[in-house]
Amino acid sequence: MILKDFQRIHDVDIEQSIFDDISNFPECGGLSVFIGTVRNHHLGRDVDALKYTAYTPIAEKMIRQIEIEVGEKHAVPYVRVIHRIGRLDIGGKAIIAVAYAPHRREAFQACEEAVERVKHEVPIWKEEFYSDGTHQYVEGCCIRKDQPKQHMHHHK
Repeated sequence: MILKDFQRIHDVDIEQSIFDDISNFPECGGLSVFIGTVRNHHLGRDVDALKYTAYTPIAEKMIRQIEIEVGEKHAVPYVRVIHRIGRLDIGGKAIIAVAYAPHRREAFQACEEAVERVKHEVPIWKEEFYSDGTHQYVEGCCIRKDQPKQHMHHHK
């Protein structure tokens, strides 16, 4: 079976059709998908758009590694995550994760864990643009619950 080779970080719109089809995995009875889109508010402020930036070479490697680890942990044969970078308007798709599994339980678990790990570990940063003309980077990326703060890399 030849699976598609595709980038995990995209600077054009992302769609679920990028992934391999579940028909390649006849042993799988469940397909779990998470699609994260850009919402119009954050902490009470009106959001007009978002901009995602990534350290792409590292982000690519890390996402692929997370896919492998999550797949092994949940005994799921197919876990994939793609993330959009660049400017996104409200409703734009920022992240899509899929997991194909024999049963629904591990499909749900693998999909959720893959999304959480990508959001918290991979060097992708989110900048929000507000309707009042201001913008700021938003917490979310690279904060690992299992790592004390002092282990973060600080270059003097």
